[in-house]
Amino acid sequence: MKKDIHPNNYRDVIFKDFSCDESFMTRSCAPSKETIQWEDGKEYPLIKLEISSYSHPFFTGKMKFVDTAGRIDKFNKRFGKSKFANKEKTS
Repeated sequence: MKKDIHPNNYRDVIFKDFSCDESFMTRSCAPSKETIQWEDGKEYPLIKLEISSYSHPFFTGKMKFVDTAGRIDKFNKRFGKSKFANKEKTS
């Protein structure tokens, strides 16, 4: 295995799924500017999630539509202007 290719700044981090208000702590090197107080009274870096295993339909068995901040509409508007968009042909 190659040496010095893995980050060495792993620390305890809280991941919070805001769609179902569930949180879990794990070790990560993901950057974060926010912190949150955990159940043990200590503050840890916070990573905000939109979907996790607590809210994903595959794990919950419940279908839920998640469109945060109109991302689908934004994508369709941007893609519709591209040369790859399916444009109707006039003959």
